[in-house]
Amino acid sequence: MSQPNEQQPPEAVPHGTRATVSRKVQILLIVVVLAAATVVFWPRGKASVDAPGGFLVDAGSRPVPMASRMAPVTLVHFWATWCPPCMTEVPSIGRLADDFARYRGDFTVLMVSVADDVDRVKKFAGEKASSVLYDPSWKVAHRYGTWKLPETYLVVRGKVVKRWIGEQDWDKAQTREPIKKAIAGLGKG
Repeated sequence: MSQPNEQQPPEAVPHGTRATVSRKVQILLIVVVLAAATVVFWPRGKASVDAPGGFLVDAGSRPVPMASRMAPVTLVHFWATWCPPCMTEVPSIGRLADDFARYRGDFTVLMVSVADDVDRVKKFAGEKASSVLYDPSWKVAHRYGTWKLPETYLVVRGKVVKRWIGEQDWDKAQTREPIKKAIAGLGKG
């Protein structure tokens, strides 16, 4: 027994206990990070994902269901007049839409202007501005996974099968090839 005035030494902590706990936390953290990375980067093959829907608005701020503007093969293009790469890309995507006009009913380009001013779009797009829809608060763009502009999605029968990030040259044959294949494949499935 100890005397009441005698000081007791502090409880002894086994050597390395704190280091062991810290080490266990580090290992757990590494396992969690590796599991998350596996989910994100695991090869997915050619699988497609359902295309998000939602409501966009027209130039008069009236809601428009996205599905009402979709064709069996649709190029959904998110852009804005305040985005310099978008401004240089829009003319080539317009030429693509004109060149593929013979597929009307089977193919369409859905131009979605994000967080943009309707008057600026009208001034820039001219007569084609009437076909532009708007996503004023990025809601639909974010559902697709778009956080930067421009981005374009090839949607075939309600499934996203290809995504282009950044400015594209829609006049190039290799850029148009997936669209041609998708249209050609309509009769096969």
